[in-house]
Parts: sequence; structure tokens; C-alpha cells
Amino acid sequence: MDFMTADGMPWLKEPQKRLRLAHGGGRLPHSLLLLSAAGLGAEHLANWISAFVLCDSADSAGQRPCGVCASCRLLRADSHPDHHLIGLEEGSQQVKVEQVRELMEPLALKSYRGGYKVGVIENAEALNTHGANAFLKTLEEPTADTMLIMIARPNHRLPATIASRCLRLSLRAPPSAVALAWLEENSAAKQPWTAALALAGGAPLQALQLDPAVLAALDEDMRSCVGQLANGSVDVSLLAERWLRSGPELRITWLENWITRRVHACLGAPTSHQTAEPVVLPGALLKPKITALFGLLDAARDFRRLASTGMNQQLALEALLLEGRSALTT
Repeated sequence: MDFMTADGMPWLKEPQKRLRLAHGGGRLPHSLLLLSAAGLGAEHLANWISAFVLCDSADSAGQRPCGVCASCRLLRADSHPDHHLIGLEEGSQQVKVEQVRELMEPLALKSYRGGYKVGVIENAEALNTHGANAFLKTLEEPTADTMLIMIARPNHRLPATIASRCLRLSLRAPPSAVALAWLEENSAAKQPWTAALALAGGAPLQALQLDPAVLAALDEDMRSCVGQLANGSVDVSLLAERWLRSGPELRITWLENWITRRVHACLGAPTSHQTAEPVVLPGALLKPKITALFGLLDAARDFRRLASTGMNQQLALEALLLEGRSALTT
């Protein structure tokens, strides 16, 4: 486990500071809910928090986790007996109740090393009903010196009974200047990162994974698709099938960005790459064209939100494209 990487991500400094202050005041929370879009380093932060809690060193000089004590070395080797992690298994769309029970069993026992125990659930929004109920029992009856960390998307479907029992830490995309500086410093390739950062919704780690050549081809193809939708020259079923075979997540993000730019242009507002931010439509500008664009934007976000629920993506994407055709011809 690489838990020191979080120290090199400036947008994680604030949540790190909050944990240090809580620890210094003897107020470490029993459970944390990290809310984050993809590419903001929530997993890295969870690793850092795990190391911070389990580290054997004092934090008098802000040097915890130290990286050299026995606990830190065990974590680096992914063999710490008091650190437990679950998430989506390969090919699965749900975190299952059996996984939750396997996580909870060692957390109910005494610490092997006489300190804290840490349990981490990645993709917590994918907990199925039985898994959520099993986890709730642990939240309601926490054992001493135990920290539970859940990582979920901001639009998670976690029950309120779980979310309300956790301290929430919401990760936000850094300012563009900070993200671009980080990308230039952490990439071996020297290239303009503006387009990648925009398509990644401002998330630096997501942008780092995008190939500029692929982005250019995607942009050209998506502009062609939008034009074909607008003039009705494309079969929606065939287009949906092609999108699903070739990076549907990136295509939906591109579509969200494109719609947002169109809306902002109609309203005379500056363009923002933060596609997750809601756009407020002034009452005086409720024109049919803009209303249709807002409906299409909502539909794209709904598709993204429900993509992991087992829905029929082909039919859902066809419905989205049909709405897109209607919106673009309004």
C-alpha cells in the first residue's frame, strides 16, 4: 500500500489537516464517509488515514504517518493484521453481504498490535441492501479503537441511517491552476493538459490517465455524433450500441461538458469545467431551447448515476439519445 502519495496532492491537505486536529484533540471519529468523484484521490486519502491511525509514532511534529515504524512497514507490504479492505469484486456491480461480514468479523476482535483497527469499504454506494444492513449494525454498536472508512460518490445511494452516523469529508476538484501545475509536475510527458482536465471534470488523477490523441479523436467523433443527432441522420439504436463499445463514460462526460458550455453560452455566463456543479437557470430565461438542454443534462447525469445499478444500458442510452435529438432540434 502506498499511503504517502496523498502528501503530494495539494487538494487533500485540508482533510488531512482536519484528521490531525481531531487526533490532537482526542476526537478521532469512529466512522468516516469520503465523498468524492473519480480521480480526486479518495483511495489515496483512505490509505493515508489508515496509516495515520495505525502508525506507532507520535504526531508531535506532524510527521505521522512516519513510514518507518513497524505498522507503516506492515501496511506498505499489505500485511497489517489490523487493516481490512473490501470493494467491488471483478465483474460484480455490488458489494455483497458476505464481504461485509468478512470485514466486520476481525474488527469485532481485539487489535493484534494493541492499537487501532481500520476497516475500509471502497465503492460503498454499491453496497447491496443486506450488506448495508450488516454494516449498519457495526455502526450502531462500534467497538473501541476502531475506525471505519467508506468511499462513495457524491450522488451515493447509501441509506440515511448509515450516512448520518459518519463524519463526512467531501473532496472537491482543485482550482485549474493547481491541477494543471500538479499534472505538469507528475507526468513524464510534456503536453497541454487543459482538454484532459476539462473532460475529467477537473479531477487531476482522471486527467492523468487520458491520452491527448484519444481525446482529440473522441472530440471529433462526438461533435459528429451531436450533428447527426441534430439533423436526424443517425439510427439511435446503432449509435447507442457504438457508444457502449467505445468508452461510454468518457462520452457521457463529454456530452455533459458540451451541454454545460451550450447552456452557459445561452446565458452569457463563463464556461466552467466543473460538470458536477448544478447550473441554476434564472426564471426569466426559461426558454424552450434552454429548458430542453437542461433536461438533456439531467438525463445524462441520471445515466451516469444509474450505470452501476444493473440497468439495461442499451435501452437507457437509446432513451438519452432520443431526448438529445429532441433537445437539439428544439
